[in-house]
Amino acid sequence: MSNQPRILVVDDESIARITIDALLSSENYEMFFAENGEDGISVAAEIQPDIILLDVMMPGMNGFETCRKIRSMPKLAEVPILLVTALDDRESRMAGLQAGADDFITKPYDIFELQVRIQNMTRLNRYRLLTEQRHEMENLHQEVVWAYDKTIEGWSRALDLRDKETEGHTQRVSEMTQQLALAAGWDPNDLLPIKRGSLLHDVGKLGIPDSILLKPEALSDEEWVIMRMHPVYAYEWLSQIGYLGTAMEIPYCHHERWDGSGYPRGLKGEEIPLSARLFAVVDVWDALTSNRPYRKALSEEAAWEYIKEQSGRHFDPKAVEAFAKCFNKK
Repeated sequence: MSNQPRILVVDDESIARITIDALLSSENYEMFFAENGEDGISVAAEIQPDIILLDVMMPGMNGFETCRKIRSMPKLAEVPILLVTALDDRESRMAGLQAGADDFITKPYDIFELQVRIQNMTRLNRYRLLTEQRHEMENLHQEVVWAYDKTIEGWSRALDLRDKETEGHTQRVSEMTQQLALAAGWDPNDLLPIKRGSLLHDVGKLGIPDSILLKPEALSDEEWVIMRMHPVYAYEWLSQIGYLGTAMEIPYCHHERWDGSGYPRGLKGEEIPLSARLFAVVDVWDALTSNRPYRKALSEEAAWEYIKEQSGRHFDPKAVEAFAKCFNKK
């Protein structure tokens, strides 16, 4: 969009066009002219003016008809139209309003009135256009966010499909972690990183060979070295995606332990992001209460006893307390 508002003057009289041009020459406008209604419509469609000054009394297609045709064109329907007329009766003004005019000014012009009306109309039109563009950008942003979130959900489903033994795990831990975050005092408006991080928590396992990921027996020491790389893979793949922001805390840090014995960085206590500390409790809970290739699911009572036992070692004690409050554990 040009910095200069575009004004289109449609008038069959050359002296009228010259006069308006002279009256507005001191203003920062880009001026365009047409000698009749048909040419005015053509020029307007080409330049998309910020305001149209439209003479009423023109031969052939008069100003009222020209105004109606402009209003019927989607790209011009909202352009402000100022009817310029020697007619000052009520019927003429009503006809102009019915045709779609926004305002009137009568000949001969009062230079100050003309300048003020055009300034007001161009300012309002620019504001409207900027508002529409802002809304359009917001809509596009929301569409992009929706597409990203659908991609994240697709990745999480792909992980579940790859490992049938953990099918449904990702969706369960995502929902439970959001509930736990609320119980821990999280603002409901700040849950999106929790949701996204939970859905992506095991995305790094896409880099782990099936022979290790799907092994029905316990892993060897060498295999554990490879398995423990999956948080690093997640970080390397996704950390440059600014959209994810703090959502990366969970994929990268959910295997850290409160006592510093976790991986991949051996973070300790509150060095571990809070979202990852909350998620760790949920992740272990779901793993313990679900069947795995190498063991049967534990009862909820046994799983809860294990989590309580690991409070202060594996888990943040406050995260365990929040879990108990949220899910009625004793």
